[in-house]
Amino acid sequence: MNPISFNDLSGKVCVITGGAGVIGAAMVKAMASVGVKIAIADINKEVAERVAAEISKEYNAEVIGVEANVLDKDSLIKAKAVINEKFGDIDMLINGAGGNHPTATTKVEQMDENSLDHLEDTFYGLSMDGFDKVFALNFKGTLLPSMVFTTDMLKNKKGVVLNVSSMNSYKPLTKIPAYSAAKASINNFTEWLSVHLAKVGVRVNAIAPGFFITDQNRFLVLDKETGGFSPRGQKIVNNTPMGKFGEPEDLQGTTLFLLSDISSFVTGIVIPVDGGYSAFGGV
Repeated sequence: MNPISFNDLSGKVCVITGGAGVIGAAMVKAMASVGVKIAIADINKEVAERVAAEISKEYNAEVIGVEANVLDKDSLIKAKAVINEKFGDIDMLINGAGGNHPTATTKVEQMDENSLDHLEDTFYGLSMDGFDKVFALNFKGTLLPSMVFTTDMLKNKKGVVLNVSSMNSYKPLTKIPAYSAAKASINNFTEWLSVHLAKVGVRVNAIAPGFFITDQNRFLVLDKETGGFSPRGQKIVNNTPMGKFGEPEDLQGTTLFLLSDISSFVTGIVIPVDGGYSAFGGV
């Protein structure tokens, strides 16, 4: 038996959407450290290229930034052509694009008698445009890249898709119904697609981060004036047995495990990386 390692990933080609974000960049760094060739697909080409250049230099790795809109299939097809020309066939896909937005967020956690006079702060005041955009970014923004970037895998009868879900998919947080619903859909889609592709050699799994501070949730969990946790942020820490938010690097081991042939008989699962949040009953 050969020593267990991630050596099988060296030289493989991975596309990652959302790779310029806090969590995505940590995943890119993990892959770069083991020799993966990486294309960061982002709607903002300048940001994708900047992050790619920084990580490429740090890890002496092949990382490029490519313009792509995860909600536009034609844009994704064009991005795939660029990636194929630069790196060849695509072996792996990480669907990391996603996030929440204030327009899809209620101002109150739970309704009470006082809320009846301020329905605009509740579920009833949600912007449908905001709700649609958040749901589409997280769900359709996973579905469309999966349609486009996995076709090389079908040809080669081998490949991996890794979706990024959230603990909100299991225990939806107050205030963010669109994000929670979309992530629950990611779990279901991960299982569905894993069955659909199982006999053509493509594995599909997901990782469900617990609570990490990102650009999308910073406004909810940090206090602008003090720089400390907001009451909501403190509540999250109190309900995470490890007593802290996760660091982006905490996702790297699980990411490499699910991409590697080490997990060759693993498909259709969602792995929480949550500091024990899912195991805690609150008491």
